[in-house]
Amino acid sequence: MSAATGRALAAVMGRVAVTAAEVGPRFPLYADPADGRWTTTGRGSWAGGFWAGLLWLRARYTGAESDRRAAAACTARLEAWAGADTATRGLIFWYGTAAAGDDDAEAAALRARAARACLSACDPELGILPWGDALGGPRLLARVDAVPGTVPLLAGAGPDGAAAAAAHLHRHLDLCLGRPGTGTPWFRPALGFEPATGRWQPCADPPPGWSRGQAWLLLAVADAMLRPAAGADGPARLAEAATLLLTRGEVLTGPPVPPADTAHPDGPADTSAAAITAVALLKLARTQGPRAEQYALRAEEILDRLTRSHLTGDDGARPPGMLLDGCYDAAKGLAVRHELVWGDFFLALALSALHGVTDITRV
Repeated sequence: MSAATGRALAAVMGRVAVTAAEVGPRFPLYADPADGRWTTTGRGSWAGGFWAGLLWLRARYTGAESDRRAAAACTARLEAWAGADTATRGLIFWYGTAAAGDDDAEAAALRARAARACLSACDPELGILPWGDALGGPRLLARVDAVPGTVPLLAGAGPDGAAAAAAHLHRHLDLCLGRPGTGTPWFRPALGFEPATGRWQPCADPPPGWSRGQAWLLLAVADAMLRPAAGADGPARLAEAATLLLTRGEVLTGPPVPPADTAHPDGPADTSAAAITAVALLKLARTQGPRAEQYALRAEEILDRLTRSHLTGDDGARPPGMLLDGCYDAAKGLAVRHELVWGDFFLALALSALHGVTDITRV
């Protein structure tokens, strides 16, 4: 790998250390692009696992026992979410523990406990783990950000878990990806279930052009393609879904960093969507399909753009290693050009994989 990506990885890992000193026992969410100061949460919300995951990636990078202890302590603070009614437990517990591998017994035990809790909360009639109400709003939602992390998390809970992972993924593919000739949008990131009618109805928020939603679903598909049990008997369906997301989403031909809402190309960009996409492409490249090399090259192109154009350097104005221009919520005008903890995580994961620090197929 290039010296430039090595320097970028070092800067990102250095930023993790700076952030840890700033936030203490709290969880970083997004940082001001002017000075790098973090807005934090006490319990981590849906993004807490990405901070724990960043600490595990740093521990692997440095090999320091103090970093391993910091990662383990942060992961332990996620325990309260294991029984929460939210499908974002996939994001919280997969990404908060997977980078630890099997080297940390407590992290592995927490991951297994969360997987069992998610399995018990699956709704066999709806075919999904419902979105839940722990974060507010209606409970019976199918959202694309309920799929990444949830697929590998459930798949680790034995045969029943693998079956639930496959059902959860394929049901979301059926609901969220439109079929040609049906007159529906090709991508619907969220749908609500109406018990009175027994039908799913698209939600207005997030909008169909939500680029991070497209990246989330591509990541989930890539994870399932690396885990045959999680794909059940639908490898052709997974390949079809990946192709649709890659082509209609212009992943291989569009700008390396997409707009936060593709319906508003002049609006804010979202580097976190680009970082998620890079990880998904690196995973797809490991499936050894006919376009594996193309996927790997496009992932490296995206990472090159992120590290050259959006990563702060050592200029003294603000901390180095900040991935800027992430967009939390464009419609609400919330943190639209900021450093986002999940953007940092996926950039760190991709760079760690390129430099052999982490096995991309296991995180």
